[in-house]
Amino acid sequence: MKLIFRKDWLKRCSFFVFCVVVAALMAHYVIAQAVEKQLFTDVEKTPFCKTALLLGTNPKARSGRINLFFQYRIEAVTRLYKAGKIRYIIVSGDNSRSKYNETDEMRAYLVAAGIPDSVIFGDFAGFRTLDSVVRCKEIFGQDSITIVSQQFHNERAIYLARRFGIHAVGFNAQTPMIRYSILTHIREYFARLKVFMDLILGVKPKFLGEKIQIPL
Repeated sequence: MKLIFRKDWLKRCSFFVFCVVVAALMAHYVIAQAVEKQLFTDVEKTPFCKTALLLGTNPKARSGRINLFFQYRIEAVTRLYKAGKIRYIIVSGDNSRSKYNETDEMRAYLVAAGIPDSVIFGDFAGFRTLDSVVRCKEIFGQDSITIVSQQFHNERAIYLARRFGIHAVGFNAQTPMIRYSILTHIREYFARLKVFMDLILGVKPKFLGEKIQIPL
């Protein structure tokens, strides 16, 4: 009896895992196809937009060295600014712990790269991509943005932006070599599945708050 129960349990678990994997693959495909024309890698071909949304990540890798995802995003948005493709930058990241502040780290690196502090606006409640995108509109009043991150992240962020009534294009930062980023790419499949779950359930940002005005 126990053997039969165990086999039945394994079959159900296997079927569940299969369904999740298939759903994740479908979500990945749908999002990639929906936004492919809104992605840019050439600065000159990237359309002008007043405001860029720079999506945060941990500044340091587990080794203690700078996180290449972080470094390449900083380099990408710096190129856009210096080419005159954007005027202002919203740096949106996680500041949920006392000694962890993605937003201030991004600001510091951008200023060190020659971008004036006066054009940088901090969003300290960008805990998730959904939060960063929605707050860009609800808090900072931007309904047209250039999102800066790696391509896989830009695709998901643009898809969310469109669903919340924001016109968005993405400027793709360089993606680290696959040996450096394999786990990130695997997680992305399930992050895209969660996009659809959040939209169905009507998930909102964890925090909103007072509005911040960006100059015209």
